[in-house]
Parts: sequence; structure tokens; C-alpha cells
Amino acid sequence: MNKWLIWCYVFVLVGTQPLVAQVSFNTTLSKSELGINERLRVEFTINQDGDNFTPPAFDGFRIISGLNQSVSNMFINGKRSYSKTYSYILVPLKKGTSTIGQAAVEVAGEIYKTTPVSVQIKDAVELPKNPNDPNYIARENVHLVAELSKSRVYINEPVAVIYKLYFGGNVRPSDVNPIDMPEYKDFWSQDIPSRRTIEQEMYKGKRYNYVAWQQTVLFPQRAGKLPIAPLTLDVQLDVPTNRRDFFGNQVFTQVSQTITAGKRTLTVLSFPEEGKPIDFGGAVGDFTLAVSTSKSELNASESLQAIVEVKGEGNLKLFSLPDLSTPSALERYDPEYSEQVNTTLSGMRGSIKNAYTLVPQFQGKYPIPPVSFSYFDPVTKAYKTLTSEELIVDVLEGPQASSSVPSIPSNTKASTPATTASFQFIAQRTKFTPIVQPSFLGSKWFYILMLLPLALLALFVLFRQYKPDAALAAQKKKARLVKKFLGDAKRSMSESSSFYIALELALHNYLKVRLQIQTNEFSKEKIKALLSKKGVDAETADLFIHVLTNCELARYTPSTRNSMEQDYQSAVAAITQMDKQI
Repeated sequence: MNKWLIWCYVFVLVGTQPLVAQVSFNTTLSKSELGINERLRVEFTINQDGDNFTPPAFDGFRIISGLNQSVSNMFINGKRSYSKTYSYILVPLKKGTSTIGQAAVEVAGEIYKTTPVSVQIKDAVELPKNPNDPNYIARENVHLVAELSKSRVYINEPVAVIYKLYFGGNVRPSDVNPIDMPEYKDFWSQDIPSRRTIEQEMYKGKRYNYVAWQQTVLFPQRAGKLPIAPLTLDVQLDVPTNRRDFFGNQVFTQVSQTITAGKRTLTVLSFPEEGKPIDFGGAVGDFTLAVSTSKSELNASESLQAIVEVKGEGNLKLFSLPDLSTPSALERYDPEYSEQVNTTLSGMRGSIKNAYTLVPQFQGKYPIPPVSFSYFDPVTKAYKTLTSEELIVDVLEGPQASSSVPSIPSNTKASTPATTASFQFIAQRTKFTPIVQPSFLGSKWFYILMLLPLALLALFVLFRQYKPDAALAAQKKKARLVKKFLGDAKRSMSESSSFYIALELALHNYLKVRLQIQTNEFSKEKIKALLSKKGVDAETADLFIHVLTNCELARYTPSTRNSMEQDYQSAVAAITQMDKQI
């Protein structure tokens, strides 16, 4: 009997050995080094069945596929081999060393984590050329180009840089996100809004569709060979395949590409020293100078304004106006600066001015000396100096100065000479009478302040009693918004392209007004996440994104009257449901 018990005990230990096998949870990378334009496959493999898998954050990468799961359960020679794999396909977003963090999974109530793994991201590499590969097709038909309006300019001369996104061969972008925005060191820069409409032009001997993705005007601040950092975009693309659907339409697949405009260099020339005026302050362009006063005649202690204004086209925001000199008898206050400048790709155009407040102290005629202003004209490559005319301020009435006041120009606030005659109008003999302070208690203001709270309380009660239905007013306001945004689209239903442009504009404008967001800065996934955060259910958000996607696809494919009516009704339904839920 004892032998049988021993054999049973050994059998139980051997049979339960697989149940106490050690848990193994590891990370496997397809490559430890890759180019910025390559993909990385990451696999998290565990040798036992687990639950509640939690992936790492994947900082420095964008997920283009995943989470994908696969299970392997094999019996070889009576031994069981089990593994479960969680996999992702990633695209790097920046060069350098990145880390795949810890993934976590729960097995039998215990949490297991992987070890972090480092991967080196290097410069772009040459990828294989396969005409049937969607990634190769996308690379050959999508380009990002930085165009400069000029290659050689002077300091402070404007130059426009336009980043054009070219796409052809039936390849069309569905989503574009910036990765690296250019930093314009040694430049004063201003972005110019772009409508991002699709146009066509020749590029490398082939006709492409293109969008002016970003437009910026630059004003170089120093001479030399100045580099312009590249713009890098992450583009989601719909690429045609050789397959057809049931109705014979070509099937598209979606791929991701990281494209860059490449570095450009601008040659900046310094100002010539020959003929350079002493008062030259860096103004570049074509300008006019005007100096005027609001009054030519006035009395002492009255005020007037003297205005120094420069108009024209050039770097108006990047130089100082010439100072105004005034006689010491005119008290001068610090100027008030104002500008009306419009900045476009061709540069700045408008006017800037300083308005000085002047207060004369005595009678007399006071000249305001001429003002000179120098600038450099890059067209003629020469300096020009403008000079205003002398202005006379005639003070008709006021105190006489005890001695002649010199008409010496002054750039500081004038001090008024102390003279006895200036204060002869002040009375030197007075008669004082006592002031009796009346009692506040029982006065008119006492009773007014006593009754005021009661009157305000009565008005508040009346207001609350006759307050209109807030919910009804809000509902009417929302109805007006829906009618306003969708009215243009409905009127354009006779023509497919105009209809979908108007409908897409209506959807974007609705988001701007209703949620106070700029939709051109958001991808569809981010818009959907924001709607969910605002309380919109997933079904309504999906319907809204579906209509928005149809608007984009309609730019390239014809649409029927029925499909336009269906998209219009879907847009109305989505906006109505969103108004109820937000």
C-alpha cells in the first residue's frame, strides 16, 4: 500500500509540472536600427494565456497597425507548446535613440511586465522599388517642396517661402499632420493663412495636383548664407491597387509616409557702405514721409498734435520712426505709436505713425524744424532720404514771457520758465466763511439708500417671474445655427463639387462655432476624441466623421443626386444629435 501511495504522489507531481511553469513575457523588434522612413514591427510574446494587456506609450512613434493578436498552441511528442503574441507596426517620428517602454499583462492574478528595449532611428534609407508595393507608389507620387520667391535678398528685404504638397497618380492624401515645424533663426517671420485649395501645375515634367500647405514671409536680420530649416509632414494616403470591388470600382489601400521639404539656403546681402546716410536705421522698401499738425493757430495752454507718419511698402514693423524736434516753449509729451500694416507674401504694406501732444506756454510763433528719414531701396540698390517742410505754430493769446523764449529745438519735455507775471491772475486776498456740515440722518439721501434695496428686490422678483423659457430660446438658437450652416450646401446640390465644398465648410464652421476649435489643426481621430469628451456618443461621432470623409472623397470621384441627398440628411441628423448631447 505504501508503494502505491508513493507512485501516486510522483504521478501527481509530474502531471502538474506544466501548471507551475515559469511565465516568460518578452519584447521582440524587427530591427534594432532603422531609417526615419522605415517601419518597425514590435511583438510582445507570453508563454501563457493572459488578460488585460496594456501596451506602452510608444513615445516617438506613430501606430499604423495594431493591436494585432495571434495564438500558437501546439502538441509535439506529447508536450504542449503555447504562446500568445501582441504586435504593432510603428513609424518613427524623429531621429535619435527611442525606447519601447514596458508592456503589462495579467496571468493568474499576477501582473507581468516586459523589459524596455532601445531602438536607434537614423537618416532616411533607400527603400526597395516594387511597382506593386503601395508604399513605393506613394513615395513616387507624393512630394513636399519648399519654394522661395527670391534666392538673393538684402537684409530686411522680404522673401516668401511656400511649402507645396504635390500628389499625383490617383494617390490622394486623407490626413496630414506636421512632425517638425521649421524654426526661422536669424529671420523675422510671419505665417500667411492658406486656403489649401487643390490646384494643378507641372513638377519635374509631370502634371501634379498640389496644395500650398504653409506660406510664410521672412525678413532676414543678418547677412550671409542663411539656412531655412525643412518642414516634415506625416501624410496618410489612399493608394490605388490592382483589385476591383463587386461593382468594378478600383480598391484603395491606406499607407503612411513621412516626407520632408529638405533644407534650403538663402543668400542675404549686407547694405552697401557707399552713400550710407548717418540717420539710416534699417528701413528697406519704398516709403513716403509726412509731418503735420492738427492746428496751426491756438492759444496758450491749449494742445495740438504733431504727427510723424511713414507710408509705403517694406519692413514697416522693423524700424523706428524719426524723432520730432520742438522748441523749448512747446511742452512735448511722449508720442503715441499706431500702425495700420497688412502683411502678405510680398511683404508689409501700410503706414506707421507717432502722434506727439504739444502744449504752448506763451504767445509767439514757434517753428517745428524739418524731419528727415532715410531708407534703402532694394530695387534701385540705393539709399534715399526724405525731408519734411518746416511747420509754424502760431500762439495767439497767452502770457508774455518775461524774456524772449529761445526757439531752440528740444527732444525732451520743455520746462516752463518761472516768471512773476505768469501768476498775477491768482487772487491774493480771500474771505473765508465757515462750512456747516449737514446731518446725514433724516436727509434725502438717507431715505433713498434705505428704500433702494427693497426696490431692487422687487425688480428681481418681477424679472424672475417673467423670464422667458431658456430651454426654448436655446433650442431656437441651435435651429438657426443648423439652418445657417447647411443652407448654402442645400442650395448647391445641383452641382456635385460645389455641394460637397459647401457641405464640408458647413461641418467645419459648425465645429468652430459650437466647440470653439480650429478644425484645420485637428485630424479626424482628434475631432472624434474631442466630440466624445464633450458628451457625443460614438454612433453620432462616427456619422459626422463619415459625412466629412465623403466630402473629401467627392473631390476625386463623381457623385449622384441620391448620394448628395443622403449625405445632406446624414449631416443634418449628426448636427441635430450633437446639439442634444453636448
